[in-house]
Amino acid sequence: MESLLETFRNLDLSQKILYGVGCAAVTTVSFVALRKLTQKEKRKEYPRDTVILHQIGRGPYAPSMTPFAVKLETYLRMARIPYQNVHGMQPSPKGKVPWIEYNGQPIGDTTLCINCLNQKLGVDLNKRLSPADKGIAQAMQVMTEEHLYWLLAQIRWLYSRDASFILETFKFSKFFLWMIRRHIRKQTWSQGLGRHTEEEVVEMMYKDFQSISDFIGMKKFLMGDDPCEADCSLFGMLSQAYWQFNGSGFESLIKDKYPNLAAYCERMKEAFWPDWDQCITHGGTREATK
Repeated sequence: MESLLETFRNLDLSQKILYGVGCAAVTTVSFVALRKLTQKEKRKEYPRDTVILHQIGRGPYAPSMTPFAVKLETYLRMARIPYQNVHGMQPSPKGKVPWIEYNGQPIGDTTLCINCLNQKLGVDLNKRLSPADKGIAQAMQVMTEEHLYWLLAQIRWLYSRDASFILETFKFSKFFLWMIRRHIRKQTWSQGLGRHTEEEVVEMMYKDFQSISDFIGMKKFLMGDDPCEADCSLFGMLSQAYWQFNGSGFESLIKDKYPNLAAYCERMKEAFWPDWDQCITHGGTREATK
C-alpha cells in the first residue's frame, strides 16, 4: 500500500487526473455489474398465465400520468386478461415504460405487448370490424399515438402556465423538472413537432381533437356500438387531456369544446374502470395490484 501511495505522489498532475478518472470508471463499472447481478438474484417470481404490468405509480385524477399505461391496462380489462400491476420505474429491456412480462417473457412497447397477447391468447377485439374499418381504426390510433401524443407532451411539460401540479404530483425538484423539460425538448425536436411554435402546436392539437370528435360523432365508441382495440389508445390519450391537464391552460378544453369526447371518456370509464376512484392517488387512495 505504501509503495502505491509513493508511486501516486511521484506522478505529475495530468497523470494523477488520468489515474483518478480510471479508478472512478472501474468503480462505476464494478458497481453497475454488481447491481445487475444482485437484481438477477432478487428477480421476483410471478404467477404463471398472469400478465405482469410494469408501470409508473398511479395518477391523481386518472389511473396513470402516461396515456400508454392507461391504454395497456384498458386493453387488459377489455380483453378480460388476468393481470397484476407492479408500480415502479424499472424499464423494459428496450428501455420503455410501461411494459409487461408474461410467463417470464418481457415485452416492451404497448402495441407489441398487445400484439403478443393477441397471438398467445387468441384475443381479437376487432373481430366485428370490416377490413376497411380496421384500416380506419389503425389510422386513428397512429394519429393519436404518433402525432397528438407529442403535442400534448409539449403542452403539459413545456407550455404549462402553472408547473405546481407537476411538482406536487411527481414530487420533483425544480432542477429535475428542468431536466425533464430539456429531455422533452430534445425528443420533440428530433421527432419534428418540437420545431414548431407554441401557437402552431396548439392549432395542431385543436385539429386532432376536432378530427376525432367529428369521426366519433354520436357513436358510443370509436367504430360504433362496440369498443375495439383502438379505443384503448384513444381513451388513454384523452384521459390525460380530460382529467389531468392541470396547469396547462386547457383543463376544460374537452368538456367545453368537444362534449361528445367528454361523453366518450365517461362511457369508457364506466365500461372498463368501475374501480376508477380506487385506482387514483387523489384523495389518498392508491391501488397497487389487480
